[in-house]
Amino acid sequence: MGIKNLEKAAERIKKAIKNKEKIILYGDADLDGVASLIILKETIKNLAGEISAVYFPDREKEGYGINKQALNYLRNIAPALLIALDCGIGNFEEITVAKKLGFEVIVIDHHEILGRLPKAQIIVDPKQKGDNYPFKNLATAGIIFKLSEVLLKEKLTEKLRQNFLELVALATIADLMPRIEENQIFIEEGLRSLENSWRPGLKAFLIIENYENSWELAHKIISSLNAGDQKDCLNEAYLILTEKDEKIAKILANELLKKSVLRQMRIREIVNEVEERILKREDEVIIFEGDANWKLVLLGPVASRICQGYQKPTFLFRIDNTESQGAVRVPRGIDSVKAMASCSEILETYGGHAPASGFRIKNENLERFKECLIKYFEK
Repeated sequence: MGIKNLEKAAERIKKAIKNKEKIILYGDADLDGVASLIILKETIKNLAGEISAVYFPDREKEGYGINKQALNYLRNIAPALLIALDCGIGNFEEITVAKKLGFEVIVIDHHEILGRLPKAQIIVDPKQKGDNYPFKNLATAGIIFKLSEVLLKEKLTEKLRQNFLELVALATIADLMPRIEENQIFIEEGLRSLENSWRPGLKAFLIIENYENSWELAHKIISSLNAGDQKDCLNEAYLILTEKDEKIAKILANELLKKSVLRQMRIREIVNEVEERILKREDEVIIFEGDANWKLVLLGPVASRICQGYQKPTFLFRIDNTESQGAVRVPRGIDSVKAMASCSEILETYGGHAPASGFRIKNENLERFKECLIKYFEK
């Protein structure tokens, strides 16, 4: 039993390649989104297809997923096939707008379903109703790897397979997917291949960094790639992983390693700020803190550390002029998406995985959101 609509998505992509349709790859800006996009882009190129545009939203300015600013930027390419990778499952309004602009939308995602599905032409998500695929914990990169197997068939050489699995392994680890069943196989194979990678962007880290084993190497690479900044509608993780020149890749790797050190320092500073604040509210069942000076992209790792240390559901957010955006981490056994679903009428958007998710909310509703969450967790 395969993943629902995977074959259908493959057929639609093959049709687009054959008819020389415009194809846009739209990926989430995290490592799972980046890896997924690269695997699909290289798969399509191996089938002699062309990509008209690649787009990653700027988390700080555009938030998560498909957004109207991005669609406005891409509208001149329409009509086109827009493939959303590691995002889209909760973009109900935005996908309706995309269709009106002339885009045909395929969503390939692994996040929790939010009660209904967006009106995309094809949706691939193992968590959707009617999907009988037994393993529900693949990263999007794992789903895309399976799509590449369907698309390429005998053209998926062993060398190309190993190259893709390196990216799948990094994405699966970075996205904190459980290291069981298929994920364990992807990680083991990918990490074995990583130490002999021919991808210049990964080879650069092998040359620069000292490491005791492939697991340590993977974590150093992930930490560095996560430190990358946005470059127009691309990002530095994508740029280094697609760089063909080894000298340029080495320069980019050195820059990312330096940024990673600074990023870790800033994460520790924010952790300390949060810890100072929550000393006064030790009796509360959740940790709920926000600040205008916190970078949104740092709040996931900060929330992870706080949640791990205090074993409480942790909601951290950056306060903007009228809205706030946040990251959520919860202890094992708690579903953060279900918790936010109980407060969904207060939220603008929300979604993600059970242990790790995010939200966007009007500032005037922050206190109501906190009260709603406390009620939910007190039950």
